[in-house]
Amino acid sequence: MNRRLLYGVVLVALGVNLLFGAQLYFYSARASQKDDPYDNYKLLADVLEKVRQEYVDGDKLTYQDLIHGALKGMLNSLDPHSEFMDPEKFEVLKNDTEGEFGGLGIEVEVKAEANKDKILTVVEPMEDTPGFRAGIMPQDQILKIDGRSTQHFDLEEAVKRLRGQPGTTVTITVRRPSTGVIKDFKLERAVIKVDTVKDINDKRDFPLGENGIGYVRLTQFGEKTSDELDKALKKLGDQGMKALIIDLRDNPGGLLEQAGQVCEKFLPRGQLIVSTVGRGPASSSEYRANGHGKRIDLPMVILVNGNSASASEIVAGCLQDYQSTTHAIVVGEQTFGKGSVQSILPLADGSALRLTTAKYYTPSKKVIHEHGITPDIVVPMTAAEEVDLIYKHMAGALDMLDAKDRERVERLHDRQLERAADLLKGVLLYAQHSPSPSRVAAAAAAQ
Repeated sequence: MNRRLLYGVVLVALGVNLLFGAQLYFYSARASQKDDPYDNYKLLADVLEKVRQEYVDGDKLTYQDLIHGALKGMLNSLDPHSEFMDPEKFEVLKNDTEGEFGGLGIEVEVKAEANKDKILTVVEPMEDTPGFRAGIMPQDQILKIDGRSTQHFDLEEAVKRLRGQPGTTVTITVRRPSTGVIKDFKLERAVIKVDTVKDINDKRDFPLGENGIGYVRLTQFGEKTSDELDKALKKLGDQGMKALIIDLRDNPGGLLEQAGQVCEKFLPRGQLIVSTVGRGPASSSEYRANGHGKRIDLPMVILVNGNSASASEIVAGCLQDYQSTTHAIVVGEQTFGKGSVQSILPLADGSALRLTTAKYYTPSKKVIHEHGITPDIVVPMTAAEEVDLIYKHMAGALDMLDAKDRERVERLHDRQLERAADLLKGVLLYAQHSPSPSRVAAAAAAQ
């Protein structure tokens, strides 16, 4: 009886062991299959062939069309900032970051009409460009580009068709809503320079404000941002600047190198500006101030809002961390929280990957990604006020508004800018009685 019981226990144990072993093998095999490159390459090839053979319009598709579509889906599934760029899109990216491109010099948007039609509409022509000289006006509607209707163009497609090699021509058919007149313009593309550093009037004059307070607005971080900022600071310095407002609101970011070069204008040599941490040594690094040029040592306010992202957050976070050195106070609203590094990896056919490879950390090791930068002084604005502020920064765009909306925008009080100016006035007044920079910064933070 005991022997039978023993045999029974042994058989049950063997059965359980075999069952768990089989399950372990099954799950291990499935896991191995999921990460087996050859099995999955074969799956991709099978799908490509089935689409080519069975899809109703498969004869109109090339393998490149399908592979590019698969790559776009693959990269888009990783995170919101990684993407596959075909050669045309990669070229647009390079032009944008380099700060100049071949085009007409007209800013456009796809605008929804009352009848729900979408019309390619001119926001503003840039001064001294082909579009400006031809008489293109804000609110003009571009109906055709080289004879092709723009009705179904998205903004990316429209911009691609308007841009091109300098010296080439493009014909646009324009309707002016105020008169109903439709006219063709044959324009020659030229090199269009995009200014990334502007003054209070959206120009490059940089007048000094009252009480010796300077103002610069950085619209993005392109290849020439640091040089443009140098010129702006020199103009303001020659006028006797005593304090500075750097406006990073609605700045979506740009080049990490340029963010670093902007920060080091205000930091001693060797100070850590930002660190990146990724999966390996190649994607982990530190960016430190090189100490070139004369350091700007003035009370500052950095303006930010919810649309300040990436490189903007690096600058705001760095200068805030070194407040006792930079005398910088961050004013506005919590920033966007885009603190990941996208590396551009060119491919053999002229396309490229924009791939998230690391995350940013401020000098004090604050995480930017999904957290953002918290201002020292929070000054909120409504979403409607922020939109109106964008219109106010773009003088030509006011012509797109009706009289009532235009009057509202012109009367808008920029509370964040006003608070920044008042703050610096108080700091300068305090500094007259206390020459200690640390006490000045402490007084500013307490306001």
